[in-house]
Amino acid sequence: MLTIAGFDPSSGAGITADLKTIAAHGLYGIACITALTVQSTNRVGRVHPLPPEVITETLEELFADCPPAAVRIGMLGSAGVARAVVHFLRTRSLKIVLDPILQSSSGVSLLDSEGFQVLKSDLLALAEVVTPNLHEASMLAGFKVCDLESMRLACQKLHELGARNIVLKGGHLAQPTDLLAESLPDSELVFREFPGQRVDTPNTHGTGCAFATAVACNLAVGMRLSDAVFMAKGYVAGALRSAYPVGGGPGPINHLHAFKPRV
Repeated sequence: MLTIAGFDPSSGAGITADLKTIAAHGLYGIACITALTVQSTNRVGRVHPLPPEVITETLEELFADCPPAAVRIGMLGSAGVARAVVHFLRTRSLKIVLDPILQSSSGVSLLDSEGFQVLKSDLLALAEVVTPNLHEASMLAGFKVCDLESMRLACQKLHELGARNIVLKGGHLAQPTDLLAESLPDSELVFREFPGQRVDTPNTHGTGCAFATAVACNLAVGMRLSDAVFMAKGYVAGALRSAYPVGGGPGPINHLHAFKPRV
């Protein structure tokens, strides 16, 4: 399993959190870091995207040695990095899960405006499934997404932009519900709701990263998309229920709560 994402030094999200999620699913994780961040549980202080040529060289080296069964794309940081990822993956047939990370929870931009356009015009169409939250869906669709009706409209809009399948995460709704929009051969979307229960914990850092990576892990071992989403949702719920405080801000979820070594 390959994760292409930024580095969070607190390990609640990003590359190191993804590797924990991959290990919890019994798979072996490889990684391409797109950006370094100065970050703790309290805040994101600075974002430093890596040179695009480093991204390309890293991906070339990894694919030549241990080609992955699936890929999760997270934070990209810059247009140059986004273009490098698009150029490399465009000619490869892979199960790609795109987690369109645009801002930190504290409002710090994690992708520049030009990079956002690359994500919107090129990356959406490369992915097997896209996993935005309500805020990211609002930015991509161009209107506020705040309930199930607007979630359906946003999925339609993202589908028009090229996304094949969408999981719109509705964890911030009054009744937490994720919405899966699957594309049929005739291009119609079929919707399925995945209701959940709110977990009372302040330690929620990294839920989106963990969900997208878990979906990619499940696709990597051959699950159908709807089953992959269902299992990923259960994994994240368990990680939230067993989360514990780390640092002075919102702590990370417990990525390794369901560690199951695969022989």
